[in-house]
Amino acid sequence: MPVSEVEHIVDGHVSYLTLNRPEVLNALTPGQRDLLIELLAGASADPQVRAVVLTGTGRGFCAGADLRGASGAGASGAGASGAGERVAGDVARTLRLGAQRLVAAVLDCEKPVIAAVNGTAAGLGAHLALACDLVLAAESARFIEVFVRRGLVPDGGGAYLLPRLIGPRRAKELMFFGDPLTAPEAERLGLVNRVVPDEELAKTARAWAERLATGPTRALALTKQLVNASLDGDRATAFAAEAAAQEINMTTADAQEGVASFVERRSPEYRGR
Repeated sequence: MPVSEVEHIVDGHVSYLTLNRPEVLNALTPGQRDLLIELLAGASADPQVRAVVLTGTGRGFCAGADLRGASGAGASGAGASGAGERVAGDVARTLRLGAQRLVAAVLDCEKPVIAAVNGTAAGLGAHLALACDLVLAAESARFIEVFVRRGLVPDGGGAYLLPRLIGPRRAKELMFFGDPLTAPEAERLGLVNRVVPDEELAKTARAWAERLATGPTRALALTKQLVNASLDGDRATAFAAEAAAQEINMTTADAQEGVASFVERRSPEYRGR
């Protein structure tokens, strides 16, 4: 797969990941999926990267897995056919190693990830956006739970993400009918942080990312971890995790700088350490 199918630059401590197959609305191939996972892991490990922006070129953010690819498996696992007769367990294995691994890479990335949804986000593409920490959407963007139209079960963590974002009834409505959701509707439901004019999307995403990139990077990582885990455990577990996160964070240079700047009545200068 040509690297150009996922454009990657680091600028001002921000890693910009751009899906670049506009002729197919950025439908994901297995190669693109694996490269995204690698780049997200790299962002976590690179101290020079302090925020990530994920977007697409053309009219689509991501139309989901490329079901027309040579393997027939796309990037998710739905429709996996393999080289010969399908064996029980093949689809589940492909899904675990494919769409679920990609969505987990976003959720587990130690840097804040912004989705700049420039157009259609369908199926796995919608779930890829919703897994991000913050979601900006162009006015022309649409979100589609397309699986039901193909007679498929939602994958890529959709049945995990959507109920946590908007509740089970709204999630079922979107998944049962598969109707397109406009950007303003998505904002009203709480799936999107902000809707902006199409021509302002890249500028707004850059401004948000640059603001995050000047923040206390490790504190943001720990905060992300706490919030993502908060709906899966009880209060005692959440409180214990919070105390552990505070203990870890207080050893960072940024936490010490934050306290010192408050005492000294000046603006903090965080270095991501």
